[in-house]
Amino acid sequence: MAKRQTKGIPAESSTESKVHPLFPDHASWDPIEERRDLSYLRRVKPRSANQERLLAAMTDHNLTLALGPAGTGKTYLAISAAVEALDEGRVDRIVLSRPAIEAGESLGFLPGDMLEKMAPFLRPLYDALNDRLGGKRLRSLLAEGAIEIAPVGYMRGRTLNNAFVVIDEAQNCTYGQIKMLLTRLGWHSSMVLTGDPDQSDLLDGLSGLADIACRLEAVPGIAVIRLEDRDIVRHPLVASMLTVL
Repeated sequence: MAKRQTKGIPAESSTESKVHPLFPDHASWDPIEERRDLSYLRRVKPRSANQERLLAAMTDHNLTLALGPAGTGKTYLAISAAVEALDEGRVDRIVLSRPAIEAGESLGFLPGDMLEKMAPFLRPLYDALNDRLGGKRLRSLLAEGAIEIAPVGYMRGRTLNNAFVVIDEAQNCTYGQIKMLLTRLGWHSSMVLTGDPDQSDLLDGLSGLADIACRLEAVPGIAVIRLEDRDIVRHPLVASMLTVL
């Protein structure tokens, strides 16, 4: 018996003709187009004028405050600057700190040692480091102590010389905590504070980031970079949501 001939699919009924871009107005940059085989990036390029100002400020100043909404690349650019300084020999180590504040829910008791307890809060820092260094080199630098990750509570009493210090999520630190962190800066060191004053997980009035940024903006030698909604490099909807939420 002869086989039944398969009917072709008409061109007008193909699924390709029914596909429409969701965000045709935001086609200037798509991270999917930049997938790569390399396990790390050597250098990053700013996606906006404010990001370019932030990269320049971290190179030219020993203390930089990066304020702005979620998705503007504050943490990633700070980590990138730290890795670049370490690779070029301008610092001997990278010190990363982040407050252990839960975002609106309690995770309860976390087992393990200090690093294991802090791991969920430090995941964004590990992700950025892994993207810039690769997993193998990151593990090696952590084991050698060239990269140190410490909670805010363990920073008191220290003097950080020859280090690049990144304080992430600084909006979840009180005025006293930020003051303590800023005074850890030692010789031949740089420090970057990142945070969004509008997204603090502390009770109203407890976050000290906005107040300290306003006070330090007038101090020579300190850079305060304010990123805006147009600097967001996440999904285009993030910028749209933040304008109404």
